[in-house]
This record gives sequence, C-alpha cells and structure tokens, in this order.
Amino acid sequence: MKNTLSKEIFKAYDIRGIVGKTLTTETARLIGQALGTVAREKKVKALVIGRDGRLSGPDLSHALAEGIRATGTDVVDVGRVATPMLYFAAHELGTYSGVMVTGSHNPPDYNGFKMVMAGDTLSGDAIEALYQRIVARDFETGEGQYRTHDISEAYFERITGDIKLERPMSIVVDCGNGVPGAFAPILYRRLGCRVRELFCDVDGHFPNHHPDPAKPENLQDVIQALEKTDAEVGLAFDGDGDRLGVVTKDGNIIWPDRQLMLFAADVLERNPKARIIYDVKCTRLLADWIRENNGTPEISRTGHSFMKAALKAHDDALLAGEMSGHVFFKERWYGFDDGMYAGARLLEVLSRVDDPSALLNALPNAVSTPELNLKMAHEGENHALIEKLQATASFTDARDVITIDGLRVEYADGFGLMRASNTTPVIVLRFEADDQAALERIQDDFRRVLAPEVDAPLPF
Repeated sequence: MKNTLSKEIFKAYDIRGIVGKTLTTETARLIGQALGTVAREKKVKALVIGRDGRLSGPDLSHALAEGIRATGTDVVDVGRVATPMLYFAAHELGTYSGVMVTGSHNPPDYNGFKMVMAGDTLSGDAIEALYQRIVARDFETGEGQYRTHDISEAYFERITGDIKLERPMSIVVDCGNGVPGAFAPILYRRLGCRVRELFCDVDGHFPNHHPDPAKPENLQDVIQALEKTDAEVGLAFDGDGDRLGVVTKDGNIIWPDRQLMLFAADVLERNPKARIIYDVKCTRLLADWIRENNGTPEISRTGHSFMKAALKAHDDALLAGEMSGHVFFKERWYGFDDGMYAGARLLEVLSRVDDPSALLNALPNAVSTPELNLKMAHEGENHALIEKLQATASFTDARDVITIDGLRVEYADGFGLMRASNTTPVIVLRFEADDQAALERIQDDFRRVLAPEVDAPLPF
C-alpha cells in the first residue's frame, strides 16, 4: 500500500489531519471508497457531502466524491454549508447518511471528515474499521451518480416555521470568518432580529480571531460590540457551526453548561419528567436545576457520538449538552448538534423578557476553572494513567466517584474531574466549588493523587 495513509488522522469522533501532510486528496479519495463501500453494505444508496469554508475544502470534497462514486454509491453535494446543515440535509433528503469536510475550530492548515451512516454517527471502532478497510483495499466498485442540491432555503424555513420570537431583538453575531457567517445572519434576520455582524465573511485564513467560542479571548470582540451598541446579547460560533458561545450585555460569558440550564427549563415546561443528558465536564449545579424543573438528569461520557447515541436510546431524552458547546435538541428538532439552531432557541426564550442579561446572569453559578490540559509525553499514556488511577486512587472526603469517563470526584461543596482526551495525548481537568477556598482544597486533593504519577508540571 502507499505510504500516504496516516493512521493518526483516524480519531475517536472523526478523521482529522494537516492538509498536504497527513491528509491528502489521495487519502480523501480512499476514505470516500471506504465510506461508499460501507454505504452499500448498509443498503444506503446515496451519501450527502458538504464542506466548510476552509481553503482545502473544494479539493478534498471533490476527491471524496470521486471515491464514493467509484463504489457505485451516489453523491448529493450540498456545497459549502455549516456541519449541522449537512446533518439536516441527510434527514431532509432521506439518506440519513453524509460526510462533512470540516476542520471545525482547528488551525487553518487542518481539515477532516465528520461522518454519519444510516442515522448513526461514526466513532471509535467504526472509524478504526474504515482505516482497516483502506489498508486492505476492501472496496466495492461501480459507477455512482453525482448531483448538487441547495439545502439552505429548506433549513431556514424549517427553523423560522417553528421558532417565533415574542419581540424583535438586537444581537451581535460573531462567526470568526467560519462558514456560519454565510447563514447565521440571514437566519436571525428572518426571525426578526437586528443583527450586527462581526467577521461574517467566510475566509479560511481566519484573519481576525480563531473560530472557537470555548476560549474567552475569542469572545472579546463580541464583548466590545455589546458595550458600544444597543445589542442585547451576543452569539458566537465555531468554524463549522455546531457550537454556540453566548455573551450577556454586561460582558459575562454564559458557558454551555449554564446555557443548558435555560434550555432544560424551557423544554421541561412543555415536557415534564423528560430526561436531560449532560457530560462529565458540566457543572454539578445542573442536576439539582433539572430536578427542580421537574426533569430527570443523566450524566454521560464526553463526545458528540455518545450524546447522540444516548438521545436515541431513550425515548424520554429530549435534550443533551456538552461543556464544549455542543447542544442536542430532540424536542422540535432532530437530535444533532447545531449551534445556529441552539442560538435561535435561546433567542426564543430571551425574547419573552425585557432584560435578557438579567435572566442569563441569574442562572445558578459556581467558582470554576476552564478546561485545563496536562500534556503527556506519548500517545495512549493518558488513558493508561486514568485507568490506573480509577483502580487505585482514593480521595479525601469524596461523596461519590463517577468513573464513566475518567474520574469525576464529587465533594459536598464541589467537584474535580480528570479524564483522558480521545483526540490528543492529554489529561483534561476541571474543578468547581462553592467558593475559592473549597476550590483550592479540591485541587490540593487532586495534586496529592496526580503529582507522584507524572513528570510534567500540573496546570493548576
């Protein structure tokens, strides 16, 4: 086999690499052949493909389509869209299968593929199987058809037909030059908003700031625009539009676990007792909030594929969310993560009050750290260490130790988390407490457990 295939690009949740180095058009074609073959095995006649605004998108997308068609599977190309619009197209066109060419929030020289097949998001073993299939050159052959399709109007109509604002709102929208810039301002204007656009021209160089609303430095332009204009709230998106950042008029960042509180209260008003799912990185205040709003909280592993699987597995699960900003609505929507749709649902709730910032700022809050990363020297070392500590570590005054994804240690007045990242050789840590003193005590407990096991300095 050719040495162009790099195993390291086949990640836990997607395929992702550096364009021209670990990810080439030849690799994209091979991935297309593997996916087209899986489609035929699953009796899927057509794959929908789309791409974000990255400069390498057209070439990779073309090669991917060639590979898919070479297996006898048809291609429906929806062109340059946000990732959730690709998912929407797969539903709308009845294939429930598609491939998005996207580098999400990675640097400009990255790109990759997010994949859904017969309604299931490909992850873990399914992605590993694609790699093995390519190594073995185990491909079907045939001549698939190719056609293009514009999904944007159907997407806008589906959302504006369902979501109604109580009053017009004035908002800031920052797309960081990612692909949502081509769609988010149109959507929110159609919902009746006055939109002040920041970096909504799609530019794969990302000349202004990185399209990642999980990092406070990327929200500073939104904060300034809210300060200087009459806008009531700020929305920011990642590079491919599946994550949402929210900023209040007074410059407070409402992190995704607190956004989830607002969404949960809204969904539970119409659907009492519904199950609300959140990942291990989210605030511990969520569980009580969900119960107080007559819902059933459920904690889950981190990862969009796990969230989607959990939503599908439980009929009573209507909403899920991750600390990273992925929010999944099954009530009134399709159960996939869509930052632009989440923004519309947020505006629907906020339009019912005169002071949106007061509503957002009043959501329960605690003293917490952002995600902290402890870099390990080698691939796999992070998983080995977490497995060891799951078996051996003991924590002072811990009320509960949750091991579904790393170690989430619950205390009377806070929690600490350490888990192995599935995408890079790091251990992800997060801490939360009722006050600063409790936060420091919990961090000390984690230091005691972690420090003897690692050579690197701890990030807390």
